[in-house]
Amino acid sequence: MRYHLVLLGCALAVLAGCGGPPKPTPPWLLPAEKPREENFHGGNASLLLKYDADHDGTLTRDELIRGLKAEFAAHDTHHNGCLDAEQVADINQDRVDTDQAAATPVVDWNQDGCVDYTEFSAAPYSLFDQLDVDHDGKLSPKELERAGAKKPDAPDQPPAEPAQGGGHHRRGGGGSPPPQ
Repeated sequence: MRYHLVLLGCALAVLAGCGGPPKPTPPWLLPAEKPREENFHGGNASLLLKYDADHDGTLTRDELIRGLKAEFAAHDTHHNGCLDAEQVADINQDRVDTDQAAATPVVDWNQDGCVDYTEFSAAPYSLFDQLDVDHDGKLSPKELERAGAKKPDAPDQPPAEPAQGGGHHRRGGGGSPPPQ
């Protein structure tokens, strides 16, 4: 009997240590308003094609920077260099609607309640750096095709087959930090 009381006391002590307020669910784990279409074959580089300002099929780093800064400024309706949770939710839903399974969400990585330009642009800059295999500061049509990019101006065509081989990239660090 005494043994059971000791075990019960230990179990209660362990459970008491697990208490406290629940941590908020990270935004990327919250359900989207609309489900993603997981059979979309746009490729992970498709998001970069919208920044090809001169539509020549080659994306330069300067085009990417100008496009991202203009896009951030358009979303920053409070003109404070900070996107709030509601603005981020709208951007992310629009990205899911547009890019389906290839959507890259905007995330408040440091969880300070503000998505600044660095957080907003981190994924596209990282992807650009990973795909720029010859490190010449531009993504050629061949580099984009290798990554499985689908041109956004071809909505009536059936989805392209995923690129074979070099379309996979490692997750995590690498690449240069986004310019300010």
